[in-house]
Amino acid sequence: MGDGWREVDLSSVMPASEAIKKAPKLFGVPTGVEGLDDLFFITVIEDGKPKKVPLGGIPYRAVVNVTGIPDTGKSLLAEQFAVKQASLGYPVAFVTVESPAPFVSQGLLQRANAMGIDWNSVEDNVILIDAASSSRLREDTDVLLDTLAYVIREYDTKNVVIDSITGLFEAREMLARQIVRRIFNFLKKWGQTAILVSQKRSSHEEESAEAAGGYAVSHILDGTIVLSKRVIKSLWEERVFGIPIGDLLRTIRIDGMRLCGHDTRTHLLEITETGLVKVGPPLSEIVRRRREEVKE
Repeated sequence: MGDGWREVDLSSVMPASEAIKKAPKLFGVPTGVEGLDDLFFITVIEDGKPKKVPLGGIPYRAVVNVTGIPDTGKSLLAEQFAVKQASLGYPVAFVTVESPAPFVSQGLLQRANAMGIDWNSVEDNVILIDAASSSRLREDTDVLLDTLAYVIREYDTKNVVIDSITGLFEAREMLARQIVRRIFNFLKKWGQTAILVSQKRSSHEEESAEAAGGYAVSHILDGTIVLSKRVIKSLWEERVFGIPIGDLLRTIRIDGMRLCGHDTRTHLLEITETGLVKVGPPLSEIVRRRREEVKE
């Protein structure tokens, strides 16, 4: 072009009034995790004033990072999401990177039983892509995305789970941002709602969003849910949280969500006897109640 401009990509320039027409409808996609869907909301103008309205799940077509150190409930959350969506008739492409497909399917069966959902009604709506058993899928992003595109087309999937995305750039963390951005753009193009599990090193701060690969995952995706755990070590903690010394306190926090509002507090996270994750009250509310009990 003239006027001193080297090169202008006019296809990437548009006013917000045009961009909003291309945006998907904003509504909640149920996660299957008790208490989690209530933590997301939108804001509307009613009688000239802003009002919070519950969204009822993660935003439609959001790509969400679920991160934490080992044994914090990440895979359980991802499996519950897959089973819930499959039970509603929305097929899920489940890319298993850490454990082979037959073992993941057994976990999904157990999650369905614990959720009171008939496995026979969901098993054909979860399509497993066994990257754990295929080095080509793990190490060649082109092959992975071509395979995922085939599954989305053939099975008309609406959701994608990758457990874990960290396994797609192990031993090559310098490429983490490139790989994550390619997967993110792919999922946006294909209109998928997605849960991407990422593994944190145990040495990282418990409640930070940082995972292996630095900020590659959390900074690119639409939002992050941080799961954490710590051992109860003092009588004070035992009294405050009602958890015996030596047992684990698990927590969950939404660390940003671009597409909607969300509860910013750290909540208790429980793993039930039947192997489900469940979101409890905010830790601040638990501490407040304990203090009131002590005063009384």
